[in-house]
Amino acid sequence: MIRSHRDGPVLRIAFDRPEARNAIDAAGWDALAEEIQRAAQSDADVVILASGVDGVFSAGADLTMLSALHDDPAQRPVFRKRMARAVEGLSSLPMPVVAAVDGGCHGAAVALVLAADIVIAGDRASFAVTPAKFGIGYPEADVARLVGRVGRGQASRMLFTAAPIATDEAVRIGLADMRAAAAGQVAIQIAGTIAGNAASAVRLLKRTIHGPADGDAGFDAAFGGTDFADRLAAFRARAR
Repeated sequence: MIRSHRDGPVLRIAFDRPEARNAIDAAGWDALAEEIQRAAQSDADVVILASGVDGVFSAGADLTMLSALHDDPAQRPVFRKRMARAVEGLSSLPMPVVAAVDGGCHGAAVALVLAADIVIAGDRASFAVTPAKFGIGYPEADVARLVGRVGRGQASRMLFTAAPIATDEAVRIGLADMRAAAAGQVAIQIAGTIAGNAASAVRLLKRTIHGPADGDAGFDAAFGGTDFADRLAAFRARAR
C-alpha cells in the first residue's frame, strides 16, 4: 500500500494499491503514519508525496472501512485519530513536503495534499472533497487548511458541491501551486533544488512559515551556525 524510497537527501513516499485506486484502508493509514514518523526522525532534506500508480493519486479513505463506522460508534473516533495521525504527522514534518498529484485525488487524499508545503498538479490531476456525497463531514483541521489555501468561498464551493476540479482550476484558486506535464519529475527537480540549500536554514524557514515558535531567536542564532560559516566561507572562496 505504501512504498518509500530514499535517494540521497530526498525521501519519496508513494501510494501503491492499484486494485483500489490507491484507496487508503486502516492498514494503509497506519503504514503511512509510520513512514511519516520515520521520515521525521531521519536526516532527509525533502519528502515527496506521490503515487506509484499511473493516472491516479488516491481515492481517499477506503469506503469499505467507512461503511463499518455506521454500525460501530466506538470505531468512529478511532478512524478519525488514525487518519489524523498521518495527516498531522505530514503537516508537522520538519523538512519541506512536496506533493506530486497526477490523477484523481479525492476525499481524505485531499487532506494529505493540504498538509504538504508545495503542491504540483499534473495534466491529469483532479481534486474533489467528497464527504457531502456520502452524508458525512470533514475533520475541522482539514477544513481549516482548505480554507487557508483557497479561501472561504472556494472551500465552501468544494465542500458543498463535492464536484471535482481539474488542474488549471486548482492552480487558479491556490489548491495547487503549479502545473507540470510530468508532476513527478518536476517534484524531483524542486526537491533537488531545495536539498541544495542548507538544511538547517530550510527547516528554520518552514517553522517560520507555519508560525514562529521562538520569535526571531532562530533567525539570530542561525548566524552562529556551522551552515552559515561553511557557506559564507565557500562564497568568499569563489569570489576571490
